Amino acid sequence: MYKFKLKTSKAINKRFKKTATGKFLRHRASRSHLLEKKSSNHKRYLRKVDLVSIKDQKNFVHGLPYSY
Repeated sequence: MYKFKLKTSKAINKRFKKTATGKFLRHRASRSHLLEKKSSNHKRYLRKVDLVSIKDQKNFVHGLPYSY
């Protein structure tokens, strides 16, 4: 019987990166505009990469079928 390929969600694929331990990295929001009113410390904090919470990782199962 013919087995079909599962499609990868390109939106999830380009926004998140999987680590070697199976966790996902994400960039912080609020870094694209209105930066004049934000302090330097806050903008530096937004530069850092953050981990996706475990509860949100469950939504990636269907979007990234070949990463598990």
